[in-house]
Order: sequence, then structure tokens, then C-alpha cells
Amino acid sequence: MIRPILTNGKFIQAKSNTTIPIHNPATMAPLDGIPACGAADIDAAVAAARAAQPGWWRLPGLDKAELLHAIAARIRTQQKPIATLMTQETGKPLIESIDCVQWVTEAFDYFAEVARSSLGLTVPPVAEHQVNFVRKEPYGVVACIAPFNFPLLLMIWKVAPAIAAGNTVVCKPPHQNPLANLLMAECYDVLPPGVINMITGAGETGKLLIEHPGIDMIAFTGSTAVGRQIAASAGAQLKKVNLELGGIDPLIVFADADLDVAVPGAAWARLLNAGQVCTSSKRIYVVESIADEFTRRIVDQVKTLKVGDPMDPKTDMGPLISADAVDKLESQVAAAIKEGARCVLGGKRFQPNGLTGHFFQPTVLTNVRHGGIATSEELFGPVVSIFRAKDAADAIHLANDSEYGLGASIYTKSLEIAMKAMENIKAGSFWINDPLADNNAAPFGGMRHSGIGRELGAEGLDAFREPKHVHLDYIQERKPDWFPYAARKIP
Repeated sequence: MIRPILTNGKFIQAKSNTTIPIHNPATMAPLDGIPACGAADIDAAVAAARAAQPGWWRLPGLDKAELLHAIAARIRTQQKPIATLMTQETGKPLIESIDCVQWVTEAFDYFAEVARSSLGLTVPPVAEHQVNFVRKEPYGVVACIAPFNFPLLLMIWKVAPAIAAGNTVVCKPPHQNPLANLLMAECYDVLPPGVINMITGAGETGKLLIEHPGIDMIAFTGSTAVGRQIAASAGAQLKKVNLELGGIDPLIVFADADLDVAVPGAAWARLLNAGQVCTSSKRIYVVESIADEFTRRIVDQVKTLKVGDPMDPKTDMGPLISADAVDKLESQVAAAIKEGARCVLGGKRFQPNGLTGHFFQPTVLTNVRHGGIATSEELFGPVVSIFRAKDAADAIHLANDSEYGLGASIYTKSLEIAMKAMENIKAGSFWINDPLADNNAAPFGGMRHSGIGRELGAEGLDAFREPKHVHLDYIQERKPDWFPYAARKIP
């Protein structure tokens, strides 16, 4: 069976006859197949989005808000089947998938309310009988491209603000696990045809979509390497971009931290979704005076995690997304050990309970070298990398010593230390004693090599619209600074 794609409000069979099979990464059982959409499919989706955009933009804000709320309500009624399918195709534990679907509905509800009360602002005029205001308008058609680790949430963080701002969209879910997005797309039938369109495929499909002349903006989450390629392609056509890219985020455990909280917090912040999270704490810096105790405790904590079938309610961690991901992580761990790191737990691929999927043992590395592979490459898997810092100042310095700046987390009871760390570490999100917490009303995105632009918050809405300055003089009169200049006196 080949899943249909969404174009102009209808699920249709793609023109492309190339198929991509989808498997369960935990059991390797086949799930379904999707088309690798080509130029004809993309042309049709973009044409539908372009035709729908002017009418959608003119729809009153209250009407748009009601439709976004209606989408959220429909998704809530389908939360369990959508979450179940996402677990089957991603390997994410079912409870994490259920949470993700809930977060999706909250994003639609949030942007429904923000957009209905935000169109621009009034600015003071420079002369009498004049009015100046700034109107914020949509770009047009947005290509929304999401990654495999959070295929629904990171898609909706683009789609919800984009359509709330008056754009229409063409979505490309990840080729590894697009099925939950296609299922959730059935909830979009409350919208006018063409507002949301969805194609499927891998890198070549994404390239065709990005380069399509009918696309005005590209919203992408993925690796920094691919982000650079997209930025270069978009620059050649002067397309706008919003890029949420890679991160090798630090987490600092200062000497005064409550280890009863910091240890399970750090374990969760690193191993959520089997460590396949852009903002996971991939570099854990522990102040020397508590490093031994922290290490002992986190090893004990990680040993308690149940790895296995993500549909089992008792499972804490599922598989990685693919065999390639396991191969890469295994080689990265070996490289870190060669640099001097010590593997005190895990470090290998395995098959828990006879499962044949892409599993990797929860791993703890100590004495990891700052400047080595764990600080220059993203270890996208369940590897806790522990670095030692001499003191608080050294920990802050090491945490900030990176080309990336997506997020950063710290544990401390000291307001002074927390504020110094916040001021000196460049990161788009900075979490104090509560790592990886999201808030729809706050902007999300990276600094430095971790991205361009923001999602969520008022900034996330503004990312999908551009300002227009309107100058109005309600009395028509000849201005003294016009020609001829001979009538003017030079001061």
C-alpha cells in the first residue's frame, strides 16, 4: 500500500511511482510505504498553496483563530491513534508520543489567540495630520520541513504560526517516519482547500521543494550541514529562511546543586527519546568537588532505565531511528574512548528481549576530553558525556566554548552563579534547574551555528510575516521641500 498525499484539500495518489518503505525501528516490521514525490507532485502542491493564499490572508483574524482551534480540537479526539502510529514509526515511548500530540494541540491553540490580536503597531508621525503604522503581512507560501526525532511537534511549530500569519504551506515530513503526519493531516479538513498541503519523500524531494520558484520561505529543522545547504540555495533566490539547526548543548552541575534533583534531571535531559533531541544535554560539566559523587549516582540512575518495546508502558527508552544512526554512534563512542574517555556503562548496540531493531545501550562516558569528538560532533543517541571542571568559572567557560548555541542548562541554588552563567553562555534557550522545558509563549531557536530565526512566542509568529510601513497624510497639500529648490533657503 502507498499512502496518498494531501494536495488542495484532498488525499490523492502521487504521480511519482517511486516508493519509500517505512519500518518499525524497534521490531523492523513493515508499516507502510510512501511516494518519493517528484516535480509534478510538488508543482501541484505549490500551485494549490499559491491559489489559496490570497483568500486565506484576507480571512478575518477571528475566523482564522476559530479554524486553528477547530484543528486542535479534532487532533485531541485522535490523540491515541496518532500517538500510537508515531511510536510505531519513531521508536519513541508511547507516553512521549502522547505528550507530543498534546503539545501539538497547545501550539495550534496558542497561535490562534496570538495571531487574532496581532497585526502591527502604530508609530508617532513626524508632522501634523499624518498617521503612521506598521502592518505585518505574510510572505506567501512556506515550505515546512521537519526531522525524524519530533516529526509532529517540529512540523506544527512551523505550520501553526505560518498559517496563523496568513501564509499557506507545503509540508514535507521526515522520510523515515511520515505516517503520523499524514494521519494527523486528516484533521486539517476544516481548513479551506490548499491552506495546508503535504508531500512525502527524502532528500531529493526536499531539494525540489526548496528550489521551487513558487516557494517564498523555507522553515527547516535539521542538521547544521543541511541548514547551510538550504541557506545557500535560498540565498541564490533571496528566499526567507527560518532554520533550527544542530546543537551540542551543555548542562552544568555546580557544587551547590541538589544531586537528588540534578542527577535524574540530567539523565532525562540527555536520554529523552533515546538521546535523539536537538536540545538534549550532550555535554555535562560537573564541578570537580562533586564529580565523583555525581558520576556514581548517574551511573546508578541510568542502570534503572528499561530499554525495549516502546509500546510497553514500562519502557523508558526505545531504539534509534536507523541502522546508520547506530553505526555512527558506535564509531563516535569508540573515537571518544580513543581520545581518553572511559566507558563506565553501556557503549554497544544490543537487542533487548529479542527485539531486532536499532537499539544502543544507555551509555555513560567519564573523563571526556573537552575539544574532542563529543564537543565537535553531535552524538545523537543515548550517551551521557561527563566533563570535569575545576570550579564554577571554568565550567561556564567550557560550556560556552562551542560553535553552537541552541540551549544550555544549569543546576545551582546560587542566584549569582545562575545569572553569571546566563550572561556568559550564548544559547537561544537557557534553563535553570529545569532542563528542556518548553513554553509556547517564549521564543525557541539557536544562536551561532545552531540556526537563524525563532519558533514559538510572538517572535515565532513574526518569523512568518514581514513588516510594511504605511504613511498616511489625511490632508492633501503641497509640501515645502518639493521642487523647485530655488524657493527654499539654504541654512
